[in-house]
Amino acid sequence: MEERIKTTIVEGVADVRLSRADKMNALDDAMFMALLETGEKLKADKSVRAVVISGEGRAFCAGLDMGNFGRMASGEREANKSEVTGRLEQRTHGIANRAQYAALVWRDVPVPVIAAVHGVALGGGFQVALGADMRFVAPGTRFSVMEIKWGLVPDMAGMYLMRGLAREDVIRDLTYTGRIFETDEALAYGFATRICNDPYAEALTVAREIADKSPSAIRAAKRILNDAPDADAGAILLAESVEQDKLIGGAHQKEAIMANLEKRRPNFAG
Repeated sequence: MEERIKTTIVEGVADVRLSRADKMNALDDAMFMALLETGEKLKADKSVRAVVISGEGRAFCAGLDMGNFGRMASGEREANKSEVTGRLEQRTHGIANRAQYAALVWRDVPVPVIAAVHGVALGGGFQVALGADMRFVAPGTRFSVMEIKWGLVPDMAGMYLMRGLAREDVIRDLTYTGRIFETDEALAYGFATRICNDPYAEALTVAREIADKSPSAIRAAKRILNDAPDADAGAILLAESVEQDKLIGGAHQKEAIMANLEKRRPNFAG
């Protein structure tokens, strides 16, 4: 896994780096496995309070490794058609297959995840970035819902993740054409959260700020926000109340109050 992703955790902030720089962090089988394994480990690590995911080298992620397209176009796939038909339909991670969960796992990590994006985020790379809670983007970064170029549709949860960020007609435009768009358009569409000259540094700064907030409240907020897009008003209002009842009077909430009153940095133990 460390050949594809490097992870360090300092004071509750997990720094996740895609480390296949010679291939612009393209998604081969080893990278898919590393994304899944890293996400699963962070889900279980109660010391983690925020995550930054970024790419080493010239890009965040250039999408699916070119070798995969070569195999699709060769007789290899036709010869094994009976073996591959319906393969992607198999649900391996709840409602998702393995490729979809490489993007969705970041929503299941119970703390905020910030994608620091530079260079390119194309196809599958764009969809991995969409799985994060926020996307901090460098000027001049290029994006594309590129699957149509290869005769495919977005299938790493892109259709699901895009719908909560951009207008339907914008999603259709990008999906049907596969055209390249850059940072300013990404911000206007809702795919970029902030434009930053150094998105990695700014993402780490914000992650550290989040790590200084009540871990219980941050996790509760993410649970509500994850469920909100598919919930009705009554369910969202009830979720707010349920989570608030759990937080009020708890150790983390008491520490947040005392730190503010005493004008000091909070110390959230446990």
